[in-house]
Amino acid sequence: MKKKFPVILSLALTAALLGGCASTSQSGGQSAGTAAQNSGAEKKYKVAYIARAQSDSFAAWLANSVKDEAAKYPSISLEIFDGEANDDKENTMIENAITNKFDCIIVQPNNGEAQRPYVEKIVAAGIKAITTNAAISGIEGASSVDADPYEQAAVNAREAVKQVPKNANVVVLKGPSGNFHADQRRVSWQKEFFDKRSDVKIVGEQIANWNKDEAMKYMEDWVQSNDRIDAVISMNDNMCAGALEVVKDNSKFSKMLAYGVDGTAEGCLLIQEGKMTSTCMQSAYDLATKIMDTANKLLTGAETQIDTKIDAPLVNKDNVEQYIEMYKKAGAIK
Repeated sequence: MKKKFPVILSLALTAALLGGCASTSQSGGQSAGTAAQNSGAEKKYKVAYIARAQSDSFAAWLANSVKDEAAKYPSISLEIFDGEANDDKENTMIENAITNKFDCIIVQPNNGEAQRPYVEKIVAAGIKAITTNAAISGIEGASSVDADPYEQAAVNAREAVKQVPKNANVVVLKGPSGNFHADQRRVSWQKEFFDKRSDVKIVGEQIANWNKDEAMKYMEDWVQSNDRIDAVISMNDNMCAGALEVVKDNSKFSKMLAYGVDGTAEGCLLIQEGKMTSTCMQSAYDLATKIMDTANKLLTGAETQIDTKIDAPLVNKDNVEQYIEMYKKAGAIK
């Protein structure tokens, strides 16, 4: 299930790649909020949200949720940009947002360490900085809104210890190397599952970059080379959905277990259908609420730095209906 960003995304992306975001009229080096404050006019703030990649269904969900949440703040004008899972493009967009004097820049990193020096540039320019999904830690003056990726994987792994059959063959789908969430989820699976289940054999493990199509390609190879795959261990729902798509008509894999993270609408429907075993809800709605609340508090001076996290509840067949109902109310599931 791939979601499209609103039209504003493509327009903003084009502007950014051509040399910068559209800028409202300001004087000298002042940001929009500072200029309004000095003139005595009502304060208006320009906020840039730089998404990791439209091709990642969770990143798309989060960007759309941030857009909806920003609409609740009359003093904030939000522009969304798509980094296309490319460090160079995302870093260029951050630099453009600095040049165009946004009052707050929110960064969803593609690779935290690649974006770190550019977030440091945001802080050095006197602009409010927020990193999210995954947060970049250790930057003084930069705030963060995130989840705990270790716990997100652990809630699944603890169940898998009991569920995965003895002497099982499993495959592992990982997110981008260097991505904090991807790395920490894999560490969690190692400590919470593999270290406790030495009988389990990994017959395939690859980086699929959160991408469904890449996951499908790897799963096709694994199905060809293995008569038995007892479980798919995926670091997100999108890749897990790709693996399940490959075997949906193959009776040999009808009892295969499958684990993800994110609690996307697609993931919840797969659990309801009995195809996915469990996931962890990483609510983009909750993240977006905290992101915009954080931005507003920073911009208005209520706080100078905020670091906050959302919860990581397990989603399985026992409670999936409540999350499907959540999506229905939001219009994400018809």
